[in-house]
Amino acid sequence: MSSFLRFDGAARHQPQVESWFDARQPELAAIAREWFAEMRNCGQDVTELLHDGHPTACVGDAAFGYVNVFTSHVNIGFFHGATLEDPAKLLQGTGRYMRHVKARPGSLPDRASLVALVQAAYADIRQKLAAEHSDLGGKRA
Repeated sequence: MSSFLRFDGAARHQPQVESWFDARQPELAAIAREWFAEMRNCGQDVTELLHDGHPTACVGDAAFGYVNVFTSHVNIGFFHGATLEDPAKLLQGTGRYMRHVKARPGSLPDRASLVALVQAAYADIRQKLAAEHSDLGGKRA
């Protein structure tokens, strides 16, 4: 059994994700769009969908990151953030798996540190998928 979330319907590009950004307050949407683009650009195997009403980035069908816009901030979240190295101490949350970074206009997190988290989350899910594939003798769960 997989220890990560899988979603049917993830595709390389989903028009409804763009519509989601367009429906948000422009200043916050710009922050969310920038960080979701960072997730999209991690690799050719990145797919996307709306999950729980917000953009979610996957490798294939396995989720690794998301963005969400709130009244005064944006969350840049990671489905397995609890296991990511975070030397800049950007990650917030106390859940078993998930963590997020808050970004506010005029109070943005360190770009290089957040890029490193996005890349680490992508590498982490790829590693988990490869291990699952290997454990199953090449068959998907």
